[in-house]
Amino acid sequence: MERQFTKEIESLRLGDGATFHGEGILAVTKALLQSGVSYVGGYQGAPVSHLLDVMVQAKEYLDELGVHVEACTNEASAAAMLGASINYPARGAVTWKSIVGTNVAADALSYLASAGVMGGTLIVLSEDYGEGGVVAQERSHAFALKSLMWLLDPRPNLSTIVDMVEKGFQLSEASNTPVMMELRIRACHVRGSFRSKQNQAPAVSTRHQLDGPPGEFIYDRLAHPPATFRQEKLKSDVRLPAARKFILEQKLNEIFPGQEKVGLIVQGGLYNGLQRSLGLMGLGDQFGACPLPTLVLNVVYPLVPEEIIDFCKDKTAVFVLEEGQPEFIEQEIATVLRRVDAPVRLHGKDCMHMAGEYNVESLVRGLSKFLGQHAPHLNTSRGADWLNGIRKIRESAGNLLGALPVRPPTFCIAATCWRRSVLATSQRRASSGAGPGR
Repeated sequence: MERQFTKEIESLRLGDGATFHGEGILAVTKALLQSGVSYVGGYQGAPVSHLLDVMVQAKEYLDELGVHVEACTNEASAAAMLGASINYPARGAVTWKSIVGTNVAADALSYLASAGVMGGTLIVLSEDYGEGGVVAQERSHAFALKSLMWLLDPRPNLSTIVDMVEKGFQLSEASNTPVMMELRIRACHVRGSFRSKQNQAPAVSTRHQLDGPPGEFIYDRLAHPPATFRQEKLKSDVRLPAARKFILEQKLNEIFPGQEKVGLIVQGGLYNGLQRSLGLMGLGDQFGACPLPTLVLNVVYPLVPEEIIDFCKDKTAVFVLEEGQPEFIEQEIATVLRRVDAPVRLHGKDCMHMAGEYNVESLVRGLSKFLGQHAPHLNTSRGADWLNGIRKIRESAGNLLGALPVRPPTFCIAATCWRRSVLATSQRRASSGAGPGR
């Protein structure tokens, strides 16, 4: 059944000072228009589908702005759209489900990242990792490292998400590099509000077309040798320092102060779960107050060494909360601290599990272990009592469910009917001597 987004489309028209109410992914849609995006594409996949659904249904309004919207046949064709920003000062955004979608788009992304971009490009990824995930349990972080594309992981707060979209385009243009933004299912569907801005009609659009390429032809933007050899050098020698400078100057990462000498470094997407965990342990409240100083990484790649060193300089121990394996962020932080002989103790996967989602239960366990070693004066007994209550509930549920028969995994009804239809057709063709067909 098709869903209509009439109400959501109207909220796209909100101007300066108005209050936008809705889900995280719809806030991204509004933020793209506030950023002056020239074109938007993508391939459907939960939980980012609403972005493209709303854009497609809002075609009449987007035509007024001159924004081109295209529902692509796959993720590779969506990524190829971003090639428009290599030689033209046009901002572009695409979206799909990661990690399988990013695998499909890998070729196009590699050459996009190699050549670099003139106009800002933003790739909105559904980070389908952990509970509720329906694809291979891998992370987009590996693609960011491999191709030197910057990766945002905004705190699940609508104002922060919108700000990261706008700053993401600026970061892309400041460093001539594509930027990816990963959104977990909870970030996509978190509800809230933010102060909207006036939408910006793009300078390059379907209503304001260029007569031709701006400036002279630049051979080094081609995606083949020998240009690719110079592009690799530019990534590390020019683009990476430019990105770090922008991240530091614009304060894209956030520091929440605390009086303790132990600190936390957390991926932005895990922040809400962390605050819930600290509250259950009696170490925080619903407004984010906490005795533990916390560095929230809204940009998980690249990290800024000066920022890490400054945060850790007066700490006796730091706990890195990074979901999934391997521990890319923890390893990089360890390298940064080792190179300056920082005396701070670093913990991460030694207190947490290596693979799988960091839910509230696992965070309470990990925090209890870390604080027990380095801040034993803090009372974490409330967390222990809560964990004990969870254990009893799980045992009770196990006893009740143990008597039920095991249900094996199955295809959805539509897929099962399709398979039966194909099988029946093949059997009929075979019996008639027509061959298996396609």
